Amino acid sequence: MQKLKSGDKVVVLAGRDKGKHGTILRILNNKCAKKGIKVVVEGVNLVKKHTKANPSKEVPGGIIEKEAALHISNVAILNSVTNKADKVGFKVLQNGCKVRYFKSNDEVIDV
Repeated sequence: MQKLKSGDKVVVLAGRDKGKHGTILRILNNKCAKKGIKVVVEGVNLVKKHTKANPSKEVPGGIIEKEAALHISNVAILNSVTNKADKVGFKVLQNGCKVRYFKSNDEVIDV
């Protein structure tokens, strides 16, 4: 079980987009240990990509803005109650389900 999942609301902790909020679109798990796990956050870390036209796929050429990946250590989950970044912990409920919870106020994230 991972501390962050797709669809979680996160806040950026470091980089040029520090302080911005967004939801996780994808989690990229790289096999290489040096690069680590990266996440793609909606509306954060936008880069311009120059694309060449491809008539067979009907893709026009031009400059496209898209989200680039961030290292997972540069984002933290957003606590909706306090509206601040928070740490995530794991605990097992009475029925045996393993769930994530916010460490600041012990509120369960997902059931």
